[in-house]
Amino acid sequence: MRTVLMVAEKPSLAQSIAKILSRGNMSSRKGLNGTCSVHEYTGTFAGQPVRFKMTSVCGHVMTLDFLGKYNKWDKVDPAELFSQAPTEKKEANPKLNMVKFLQVEGKGCDYIVLWLDCDKEGENICFEVLDAVLPIMNPTHGGEKTVFRARFSSITDTDICAAMARLGEPDHNEALSVDARQELDLRIGCAFTRFQTKYFQGKYGNLDSSLISFGPCQTPTLGFCVERHDKIQSFKPETYWVLQAKVNADKDRSLLLDWDRVRVFDREIAQMFLNMTKLEKEAQVEATSRKEKAKQRPLALNTVEMLRVASSSLGMGPQHAMQTAERLYTQGYISYPRTETTHYPENFDLKGPLRQQANHPYWADTVKRLLTEGINRPRKGHDAGDHPPITPMRSATEAELGSEAWRLYEYITRHFIATVSYDCKYLQSTISFRIGPEHFTCTGKTVISPGFTEIMPWQSVPLEESLPTCQRGDTFAVSEIKMLEKQTNPPDYLTEAELITLMEKHGIGTDASIPVHINNICQRNYVTVESGRRLKPTNLGIVLVHGYYKIDAELVLPTIRSAVEKQLNLIAQGKADYRQVLGHTLDVFKRKFHYFVDSIAGMDELMEVSFSPLAATGKPLSRCGKCHRFMKYIQAKPSRLHCSHCDETYTLPQNGTIKLYKELRCPLDDFELVLWSSGSRGKSYPLCPYCANHPPFRDMKKGMGCNECTHPTCQHSLSMLGIGQCVECESGVLVLDPTSGPKWKVACNKCNVVAHCFENAYRVRVSVDTCSTCEAALLAVDFNKAKSPLPGDETQHTGCVFCDPIFQELVELKHAASCHPMHRGGPGRRQGRGRARGRRPTVKPSARRPKDKMSALAAYFV
Repeated sequence: MRTVLMVAEKPSLAQSIAKILSRGNMSSRKGLNGTCSVHEYTGTFAGQPVRFKMTSVCGHVMTLDFLGKYNKWDKVDPAELFSQAPTEKKEANPKLNMVKFLQVEGKGCDYIVLWLDCDKEGENICFEVLDAVLPIMNPTHGGEKTVFRARFSSITDTDICAAMARLGEPDHNEALSVDARQELDLRIGCAFTRFQTKYFQGKYGNLDSSLISFGPCQTPTLGFCVERHDKIQSFKPETYWVLQAKVNADKDRSLLLDWDRVRVFDREIAQMFLNMTKLEKEAQVEATSRKEKAKQRPLALNTVEMLRVASSSLGMGPQHAMQTAERLYTQGYISYPRTETTHYPENFDLKGPLRQQANHPYWADTVKRLLTEGINRPRKGHDAGDHPPITPMRSATEAELGSEAWRLYEYITRHFIATVSYDCKYLQSTISFRIGPEHFTCTGKTVISPGFTEIMPWQSVPLEESLPTCQRGDTFAVSEIKMLEKQTNPPDYLTEAELITLMEKHGIGTDASIPVHINNICQRNYVTVESGRRLKPTNLGIVLVHGYYKIDAELVLPTIRSAVEKQLNLIAQGKADYRQVLGHTLDVFKRKFHYFVDSIAGMDELMEVSFSPLAATGKPLSRCGKCHRFMKYIQAKPSRLHCSHCDETYTLPQNGTIKLYKELRCPLDDFELVLWSSGSRGKSYPLCPYCANHPPFRDMKKGMGCNECTHPTCQHSLSMLGIGQCVECESGVLVLDPTSGPKWKVACNKCNVVAHCFENAYRVRVSVDTCSTCEAALLAVDFNKAKSPLPGDETQHTGCVFCDPIFQELVELKHAASCHPMHRGGPGRRQGRGRARGRRPTVKPSARRPKDKMSALAAYFV
């Protein structure tokens, strides 16, 4: 029997699709990476009985990165990144072992069906999967087709079965357009980011951003925000005057009239008009009109409109809204949420999704009436040729979804029902008055048929008082006429919804990437999100944009990125050559980069006005090993030490506190050590500022602290304080924190595992002896007699933290409160037993801890 491998983009999608195709008759197992499941069942494919294996990836399998030295900022000129720096595809998440997993599941398979998301990114992932799987699949016979692509827009029985019945091929051109975008963003973004980050962080101490990033889409996005800020700052309010009149409609009601001139900017002229009208006792009707008007139902919903409404009406940021929509999609509640289309195809079954809502407690009556009386065909919108508009696929309640997801689902559903409803019809009545020589108008609206506003009440025609019935020549008594003084107001800061509109209009980003670009400028501290989800640029964001304008406006204007997006779309359509577009665009930006570097003084002049030099920032903390003067600790991101005498800056670990470490010095360079800590319940370790930036040994990397230093005799090093292999990650060593007493801690120097131990001991030392069972270093612990937990009133004990039964009761394992990027191990395989590592790097472990001697640390994971 032949085997068909099927691959979806997410584990939850794979399970849903397999359940539909197998009609629930399937078996499931975990894959080797522990994240992706494999669902198996039998069926027919290409007219023959086969075994189906449905599994998934977790987004992109591969990512693009530079090779070797080109990833090191200090060793490469950023200009080389445009052309000379070679790139390679690496696994996007090495911990998932996705390539190996796909190869294991693909071995021996005869066909592959790709169920990746149906957009450009999905097509790109298709070819990432094929690159991993095709070499180990069974060989084809006689040119037989073995690769198939399923295209679908929702996780419903109808759509999935229809997609399986009309399988196609993956689109190589769309995948190439994504490859081009990835390489452009990598090369251009890294070159500009590295140069300006190193240049400005080496000069200024209060930038408050760990990365001064540039992005071909990110920077124009920031430019829109700063442009609005500049308009606000340059705005000069003007005073103007208006006339306001009131007439008596009857005994109990008066009408407020609007002046036909609207406003004047000269007070004397306004006073003249007031003098001409204020003596009049009556207002004469000049004309009346009654006209039936319609407020159109909305176009079908696409991604950009959903993000706009989520931000402006639901208070959800674009990134959060997109993530919520994707969850609703994978759970089968809505159709695919990434689409530019606002037009339903003629053969789209509109009544199917509508029937799903017929018993919903909130809108059942409206839906049933539409199904009975007949739906209205949705307005003709834009057909981008991708996916149908976002549509609810099954009914749901708030209890099912949770409050956040429900709010978005409710809007999507109401919007869909509104698109098949009728327009709102109302009667607009207008009465034109003359008071002396001046003309005034009064308008009123009366709803005839609410139409779609019944389901979208926030779109309703505002309730206004009905106007009295009158005709030309009738008069009304004037009760009041006065002159009001007002001022023009500046525009407000851009809302996220307004920014999304501008990005769509100018072709900055795609429906999928727009939320990412907005999130990036917030994360980089270029803008802050104020009340009403308005984006206010920070000082850093403003100076950067003004600097780009001063040097090369095209770096921040949307025009050049919009042109690049058009070229990328031509690649996707097969109308442009991938290599030519890539080469030409990189050549343009390479020239711009060289000009930017040569003209950086123009931006630096703006920086000088807004930010403080390094020498004038921070407070004295530790002594430099070269000049023995105090270096200043700069706390603003990125935290660092600066020696103004040597004009040297030393990067420190982030996301923690830094303090002087007992005025002790590094034996290699005489720099005073500092102590980094993530908090009382977290981990801490000493480090030498110079060694952390200039690793002294080959087996050390930049950024390492003393807990990873392999100096053979230094009292603070791994060699002297290391105990044994971490019980969670594969590469870490548990190291004693000598500063943690009397609440002693042992922490992994790679991941965020922390063991709290020997509380109230007044001294803990790492012994020169090792455990005979696991070769971990022994700990010598001294307790006060009054607080000793040792048996028989003992105050001293030496033993192995892994194997000694006395120590087992004195150890409590936790995870550090804060995990710094330096802790590279992260949560790894949860192993109960394993090979222990000696405390000195030269010691090779040779023994495993026996099963009957499970330690307190290892038992935590069982």
